[in-house]
Amino acid sequence: MSAPAPSGPPGVTDVPREQRLILWIAILASFVSFLDGTIVNVALPAIVDELGGGITTQQWTVDAYLLTLGAFILVAGSVSDTYGRIRVIRWGLVGFAVTSILIALAPSAPVLIAARLLQGVAGAMLVPSSLALITSNFRGAAQAKAIGTWTGLTSAAMVAGPIIGGLFVDLASWRLAFLINVVPIGVTLWMLARLEQRDVRRDDARVDYLGAFLCVVGLGGVVFALIEEPNLGWGSPLVWLPGVVGALSLAGFLWWQARARAPMLPLSLFTVRNFAWGNLATWLVYGALSLNGFVIVVYLQEEGGLSATVAGLTTLPITILMILLSSRMGALAGQWGPRLFMTAGPAIMAVGALMMLLVREDLNVWRQLMPGVVVFGFGLTVTVSPLTAAILGAIEPERSGIASATNNAVSRIAGLIAIAGVAAIVGGELDLDGFHRAMIATAVAMALGGLVSWLGIRNPAPPAEAA
Repeated sequence: MSAPAPSGPPGVTDVPREQRLILWIAILASFVSFLDGTIVNVALPAIVDELGGGITTQQWTVDAYLLTLGAFILVAGSVSDTYGRIRVIRWGLVGFAVTSILIALAPSAPVLIAARLLQGVAGAMLVPSSLALITSNFRGAAQAKAIGTWTGLTSAAMVAGPIIGGLFVDLASWRLAFLINVVPIGVTLWMLARLEQRDVRRDDARVDYLGAFLCVVGLGGVVFALIEEPNLGWGSPLVWLPGVVGALSLAGFLWWQARARAPMLPLSLFTVRNFAWGNLATWLVYGALSLNGFVIVVYLQEEGGLSATVAGLTTLPITILMILLSSRMGALAGQWGPRLFMTAGPAIMAVGALMMLLVREDLNVWRQLMPGVVVFGFGLTVTVSPLTAAILGAIEPERSGIASATNNAVSRIAGLIAIAGVAAIVGGELDLDGFHRAMIATAVAMALGGLVSWLGIRNPAPPAEAA
């Protein structure tokens, strides 16, 4: 007799055992990828203190992971369809555990950055396959609710990361912050072993290796130029040459995707209205979200004089709101449609970012920062579940793997570009003026994300009308 499956996550307790198990696997597999993407932010000052390199090391520590994650997440969508989602999740979990250990043992900044590059490849295998498991096993309102639950718990990992990282930095070492991944990875591998479902593959799926190469070179060149420009200037061949090569490679990538027999990014997906406009909104919202998270936790430590733990705890209201309300927002979006939520949510986040302009040199976290954080967190909760459901719900289930991979790649690449441009946005130094400039940039991008959603997103027809 098999042991009972884990209780369902909040909001999904009335589904069969196999579906509950699938949802937990999807949540935990994505959890480690999201957690590691944000846990690093609060550890950046401690990493630089030990390994050196200043803001350039900080940017590369974040962007090395986002670079390979954003580039290979598209490949992972094809790999998922070719070899099976469950198998790819298992590969990603093992690779993530190994690279987490390598990062914890890194003796220098270059070694750490190289390990982060490899970790991004492993992380790319987790998210699209996890979402594809949900979209292929849940339908209708149950799918919207399941995606809401997945979004709430995995997004909570994104904002809980700074809290967990801060505790490790202050009480032990920044190195241990990366080893925490091993625990959820072990639990997820155990659940995979108990899953009775057969893996799903597409016989006609192929891996686009040339597309992957052009994507990696393109993103790498552009990001390298953005990060190094404040140090060397645009006149340096070490800046403009990688930038030009990167831009040409990205153009070549789009050209190839329009002609490849099995492209890693089927451009036909963008002929679907909600998918195209939803990904444009994703680009704006997630780029601003990454910029905001990076700037806040680094500024609070380096300029505000707060400990890593306290800096991380400032995101706690966001975590609580995401856990409590994301499933509900997903269910409401399933009933009323996503357009209103995707418009109002970014607008609320824009207001929250502008409220953070109250921060002054004589920092008072409770009065100057926390009101804006709470408003920002509520806006994020309103946005994320409906946005994910709108984009994936616009694509047929047979292409859910590449659809989820594309949306996740857009969000990661948006964060990648935002972090690469931090020095230009803040004016070269993250002082109070730089902090204020970053909050204004965040508010502008969020407001544009809401406007794009209002103009472009259309609520799907009710089931009876669609039939």
